[in-house]
Amino acid sequence: MNVETLKQKVLAGGFVSPDEAHWLAFHAEKEALYEAAHELTRHFLGAKFDLCSIINAKSGNCGEDCKWCAQSLHYHTAAEIYPLLPAERCVEEAVYNSRKGVRRFSLVTSGKRLSPVDIEKIAATVRRIRQSCPVRCCASMGLLKREDLQRLFDAGVETYHCNIETAPSFFPSLCSTHTTEQKLATLRTAREIGFRLCSGGILGMGETMEQRIEMAMLLHDEGILSIPLNLLQPIAGTPLEHVAPLPTDELLTSIALFRWINPRAFLRFAGGRRQLSEEVQQKALFIGINSAITGDMLTTSGCGIDADKNRLVQAGYSLEVNTDW
Repeated sequence: MNVETLKQKVLAGGFVSPDEAHWLAFHAEKEALYEAAHELTRHFLGAKFDLCSIINAKSGNCGEDCKWCAQSLHYHTAAEIYPLLPAERCVEEAVYNSRKGVRRFSLVTSGKRLSPVDIEKIAATVRRIRQSCPVRCCASMGLLKREDLQRLFDAGVETYHCNIETAPSFFPSLCSTHTTEQKLATLRTAREIGFRLCSGGILGMGETMEQRIEMAMLLHDEGILSIPLNLLQPIAGTPLEHVAPLPTDELLTSIALFRWINPRAFLRFAGGRRQLSEEVQQKALFIGINSAITGDMLTTSGCGIDADKNRLVQAGYSLEVNTDW
């Protein structure tokens, strides 16, 4: 087994097996692994870069017990708590991001799912956004029922996001109030309705490399073509507040493996990347990160839009190409 043979297999339309991914993770020479991941990115996706932004449209007071999350009412954190934002605020943010060249704008809400009343408010907000600017609307609103997903789709939401967060084998140790299967059921229902899907997770919550491979394989099997990769940012008051950061080589190897396993997907820099040096961010962009959430995240500061645009251009990417998947 060697990197070149496996790379040619993927370039020809094949896929790496779990055993081959394990070999790449633990036995391949790192720079060869990274260089090949870069070639896979450019072969399947060229210089395309997909930039999106989010607004925390409803914050905190969540009944779920996800151990990484500042918005859970099970933990005492400094996260803001507020109900659904007024439409005017969401429209203002969407227009601002659109004028800055961001193509996708996601409304994100805390909680397991929204009430029917809040779904109607969100649908009305989406219609106003679509009337105000050309940005494409996305939504991340938990484990919605089919009828609520349909209302959002009919209002003009194009992409539905629901992270699987980590490998199914590890998820029960991080959350007891819902399951990976419930998340997958939501994604599958959204796909049936007609949404594009976006789903990824968080790296560095204590999972093993094997479990990251498991997660990447599941996303491949589900045909997910937009994969946010968050880096755990330990938040005071949560059970994971003292988790040590991933070593740089382990993080970069993980990104490379996600590219090898999902060669046609947009791998999306998401929360936590401000912890990384500029050098490490550029290395990740070289390896296979070809999309990003820009601006502030849900409960942590993100990266500025202009700085991100300069960063991705420096890495050889373009915002001028259609990135619909």
